Amino acid sequence: MQLRLHNALLLLLSTLCLCACGGKQPPQQQEAGTFPVITLKQYDAPVYYDFVGDIQGVQNVEIRARVQGYLQKIYVDEGDLVKKGQPLFKIEDQQYQASVAQANAAYSSAVANAKSAQVEVDRLKPLVEKNVVSSTELDAAQAKFSAANAQIKEAEAQLNNAKINLSYTYIKSPVNGILSLIPYKVGSLISANTLLTTVSNVSQIYAYFNVSEAQFLDYTRSLKGENDRGFERRPEVELILADGSTYPYRGKVETIEGQFDKETGSVSVRCLFPNPDTLLRTNTTGKIRITQMRKDVILVPQKSTYELQDKIYVYVLGDSNKVQSRNFIPQSRSSLFYIVNDGVKPGEKVVYEGTQRLQEGMTISPNMMSMDSIVTAAYK
Repeated sequence: MQLRLHNALLLLLSTLCLCACGGKQPPQQQEAGTFPVITLKQYDAPVYYDFVGDIQGVQNVEIRARVQGYLQKIYVDEGDLVKKGQPLFKIEDQQYQASVAQANAAYSSAVANAKSAQVEVDRLKPLVEKNVVSSTELDAAQAKFSAANAQIKEAEAQLNNAKINLSYTYIKSPVNGILSLIPYKVGSLISANTLLTTVSNVSQIYAYFNVSEAQFLDYTRSLKGENDRGFERRPEVELILADGSTYPYRGKVETIEGQFDKETGSVSVRCLFPNPDTLLRTNTTGKIRITQMRKDVILVPQKSTYELQDKIYVYVLGDSNKVQSRNFIPQSRSSLFYIVNDGVKPGEKVVYEGTQRLQEGMTISPNMMSMDSIVTAAYK
């Protein structure tokens, strides 16, 4: 009885095992699905070097009071476009008018004294010649005449100085430009050297930016064989405005510092932009972009890549449509692509997108796409 029960249990366990296995072979790896695949090729592609720009008018002239007094009139307003020689401010000038009148009177008195001394010299000359008076009297008269002429020059200098101070009460714009803030109002007591406003000449605009040593070397080395010296070639530049739009006029590099700053490891560059519509103002924010064409470079779409531990990878399609992850070294970026320095070659096939759903060694069904159409769409 016990033997029968033991055999029945063995039979039951065997049946359950067969049911669980279902008589199937060990499972094989399944396909991950269909993925778009591209073939890497070489292209001529633009490389963009972007820098933070400090934008200034070609002239930023501080308008300061030259004399003290009450601000009597303001002829302009903040933000006005003014012309060279246009009146801006008037400082109360009564005391300066009085100084001119006083200096003018002193000058007239000095001229009269000189004339009187001249008359005395002219009177004594014939008398000395006839020995009527001694030459000592003539010498004294001539000395008095010389002193009178010196007094004329002194009085004339004081008169000119008084007139200059009077002219300083009427303040004009030294350049064409746009006015900034006017902090003082009519009636304010203004001291000499007080900043009244600033006039920015924005007919043209300077844009300053710093280039790191690495960027400088990368740009210069890429120009090998072109008989120029990198940034010293004075390349044309673009300006990307704060709203992301591109400024309609191109600028050009004008000056480059002769040496790198030890603390920042960068060199300062200045470029010049036309500004006929006065769209740009002093302290406008923007991004300076220098574009350079690279010939016969391998492009990898950025959407085909993923990052792991600060390295960049793609999935390369291998034999039997299996994918393998591969690290590559980018040289720089161009629009939506990486320019390859090392790691992948022309003719190799990589998964275009959907890499987040893949794992090493997965088998896929490739859907081949045209790399040419992707590149053309990106750069049109």
